[in-house]
Amino acid sequence: MDTKPEAPLGDLIVEQTADAVIYSNSDGVIERWNAAAAAMFGYGADEALGQSLDLIIPERLRAAHWRGFEVAMSSGKTRLHGRPTLTRAGHKTGRKLYVEMSFAVVVDAAGRTLGSVAVARDVTERIDRERAAAHGS
Repeated sequence: MDTKPEAPLGDLIVEQTADAVIYSNSDGVIERWNAAAAAMFGYGADEALGQSLDLIIPERLRAAHWRGFEVAMSSGKTRLHGRPTLTRAGHKTGRKLYVEMSFAVVVDAAGRTLGSVAVARDVTERIDRERAAAHGS
C-alpha cells in the first residue's frame, strides 16, 4: 500500500481554498499555484511554477505591474495595503479576464522580503452583467 505523508495543514488550506492563490518570489517567479489558480487561468501547476508572473499579466499592464512590484519588494508594503482591486488578467487560451485581487508582501521572521502573495477571484461574468445592464437601460 502506497502511503504518502499527509501534507502540512497550511499547504492543504492553500491548495483547497476556493480562490486562486499565487505566490511569487521577490524576482516575480511563481512558486505556489493552487488548484483554483489552475482552474481560473488555465495553466496547470506544472506549467506555471517557475514562470514569470507575466504568464497571466496582459502585456499592456506589465510595465505598471513591475513598477509596483519593485516598490513593494523594496518597501515591504503594497500600495493598496491588502484592499482588493479590480484588474485584468490573461487565460491560457488568450481570453481576457476581469479579476479581483488582493496582494500582500511576504516577509520572514527577520523582516526580509521573500515575495508576494495574491489571492484572486474571477469576476468576469459579474462585470459583463453590470456593463450589459448599464448599456441596456
